[in-house]
Amino acid sequence: MDLTLDGNVVRAGTRARERFYDSRGYGHVLNGDVAFAPVEAAHLLYRGDIEAVGGMDFRELLSSSAVSAVEFLVYKDLRDRGFYLTPAREGWVDDPDGADFVVYPRGKGPWDDEVAYRVRVVGERDGVPVESLGECVLAVVDEESEITYLDTTRREVAGSSDSTVPLVDGELLAERVLCWDPPGALYERAFYGQRLDEDAVQLSLVEAAYLAREGTLSVAGGQSAVIERGREVEGERFDRRLTVYAALRDAGVVPKTGFKFGADFRTYADVESVDDLGHSELLVRVLPADFEFEPRDLALDVRLAHGVRKTMVFAPVTDGDIEWTEVRRLTP
Repeated sequence: MDLTLDGNVVRAGTRARERFYDSRGYGHVLNGDVAFAPVEAAHLLYRGDIEAVGGMDFRELLSSSAVSAVEFLVYKDLRDRGFYLTPAREGWVDDPDGADFVVYPRGKGPWDDEVAYRVRVVGERDGVPVESLGECVLAVVDEESEITYLDTTRREVAGSSDSTVPLVDGELLAERVLCWDPPGALYERAFYGQRLDEDAVQLSLVEAAYLAREGTLSVAGGQSAVIERGREVEGERFDRRLTVYAALRDAGVVPKTGFKFGADFRTYADVESVDDLGHSELLVRVLPADFEFEPRDLALDVRLAHGVRKTMVFAPVTDGDIEWTEVRRLTP
């Protein structure tokens, strides 16, 4: 069977519908006939199911501008795993999330109204804007053509920790605030700061700024003095971190530094006492809204979080609003 290439559509006749669409989920019904995306046609050529597309064999089609090699590798891999999938094209599938492929549950196909994954394909050196993550699977093809799948979803962050503490006095030092003779609840129950000894607790600047905002911490110059010091120490990044810290505390979650994990915060959802903390659940990285990942760094963050039994969450901040985005490794 010889198919014709018309722009970025491969056209086939009515005989192709039963052979490829109805039985194996290839293509899209168009005016009674079946049309294929070039990557689908390339897979059929690779399998030997068709002879040529516009006079081109598999090698020639894959080398042409009509087919992306990384998209073909992902398409083939998902087909090999037993999935039917459709390239996301205008008018072919309803995809509001900018995916490259719509993947159907095993045993289902484009004629069913179920979707397993929406997949975006990138090479390992492509930039990945943080705003493009969420409700899609990112398929990263590395230089050896191995594929890493990362499941990205929007999520809510919530807990049951009570951060209410009595009024405490603090002294602003270089990069922290020191509280002498603080109420026991400050550290023991609300898990603010770290003990210096039995008579003092030291707070990070972001903790101190939040407590000052809540009217719980009294410090010379008030909240503005702490925020000014925070900006001197880390620039505008401090404001983003404070926005995320406050949102976590307000949601009943205790954030603590995530420095040793390469993150901004690690979080505890249900703190009643520091004597019974358990493991933190999330690693949170605070990002500007226009941040762009290198796929290698994104995969590294997710791998590290998994290795320490935590979930990686990215928190891009836009005008005070936060899009909590969870990313996990996925085996389709």
